Amino acid sequence: MDIEDLKVFQVVAKHGNISKAAEELNFVQSSVTSKIQKLEAHFQTPLFHRHRYGVSLTSSGKILLTYADKIIHLFTEAEKEIIYSDIPKGPLSIGSMETTAAVRLPSPLYSFILNYPEVELSLKTGPTDELIKSVLAYEIDGAFVAGPVNNQDLSQQAIFEEELVLVAQKKGSSVNDIPDLNKSNLLVFRQGCSYRKRLEEWLNAEKIIPNKIMEFGSLETILGCVNAGLGITLLPKTVIDRFQYHYSLSCYEIPKEFAEVTTFFIQRKNVVTTLAMQKFLETVRDS
Repeated sequence: MDIEDLKVFQVVAKHGNISKAAEELNFVQSSVTSKIQKLEAHFQTPLFHRHRYGVSLTSSGKILLTYADKIIHLFTEAEKEIIYSDIPKGPLSIGSMETTAAVRLPSPLYSFILNYPEVELSLKTGPTDELIKSVLAYEIDGAFVAGPVNNQDLSQQAIFEEELVLVAQKKGSSVNDIPDLNKSNLLVFRQGCSYRKRLEEWLNAEKIIPNKIMEFGSLETILGCVNAGLGITLLPKTVIDRFQYHYSLSCYEIPKEFAEVTTFFIQRKNVVTTLAMQKFLETVRDS
C-alpha cells in the first residue's frame, strides 16, 4: 500500500463510480479496480459495496476515508514544506465568493501570477457555506468568505469591508422610487450565500414577503435579470460600481445593521502557511 493507493481510494469514494474515478485520474479502469482490491486485501475487509449504479462506502470504507483525507493532506503539506520552501512555487488553491472574485480579485490575481509564475494558482468560486466546507475538507488552501466565521478549526483575517445595497432595474431618475418589495421577485445565489441570507433576514425583520425567490448560478445572470426587470437582489456596492456601464440599475440603501459586511480570508489552523500563500495574501492586501 502506498500514498497513490489512498488517493485512488479517495477519488473513487468522491465519485461513487470506478469509471468516473479512472477518467479523473487518467487511469485505465482495471488499474483503479486493482488498487482498490489491494487496499481491501491489506485491511482484510470490503471497502465498497458494489451495485448497479456504482459503488458506495462500507462502514470500514468510511473509517478509512477519514484517515485517508488526513494522510493525503499531511503528505501534501510535507511536500509544500520541503520542496517549495525557498521560493514561492507549487500548487495554491484559493476559494472565493463570486462577487469578490469578480470585483476585488482580478487585479491582485494578475499581479501575483506575473510576479510568481512558478505558483500553480487555481480559483474556486462558490457561496460562503460551501467554501467553508471545502477549506475544512482540505479541498482548498483558503477562501474569501463573508464573516466572521465561528469555527474553532479555522483562522480568519479581515480583508475587505463591503456595503450591501438593494439593486433593482432603473426605471426613472428619482432615487426614492423604491420598488414594491412585497411584489418583487428575489434573485439570489443558491443556499449558503451569505448575501442571500442577509437579504432574507432584513426582509423578515421588516415583515416583507417577496413574491418569489429565484436562484441563479452566476453573478452575470443575476445582474442581467435585474436589468431586465425580473426582480431585485442584494449585492456589494462595489459590484454595482464595477458594472454600472453595462447595466441600467438603481441602488437603494438598507439599514446599517444589515448593510455592513466584512470579507474574511479563512484557513485551517493546522495547515502550514507556505511562502506562496504568504506572498498571495501580501499581494491582495497591497492591491
